[in-house]
Amino acid sequence: MTSLGPELLAESLQLVLYTVVAGVLTTGGVLVEQASLQHLGTGEAMIALWLGALGGLMLYAGAYGVGYQKVLSKYV
Repeated sequence: MTSLGPELLAESLQLVLYTVVAGVLTTGGVLVEQASLQHLGTGEAMIALWLGALGGLMLYAGAYGVGYQKVLSKYV
């Protein structure tokens, strides 16, 4: 049985952490965008715009910032 070296363990832990952060940010962004659309439907335009901007930022950070730049470009 081979043992994991500390370098491999650190890289694996980093990959798992980045993947979880990207998933949480992306899922949160989708949920915030959905809330934005609900507020827009009820006529609360200012809150809808604020939530839309926040959701877009979360989607960008999760999918592109962490998911693409940290996970895919480094590990694939």
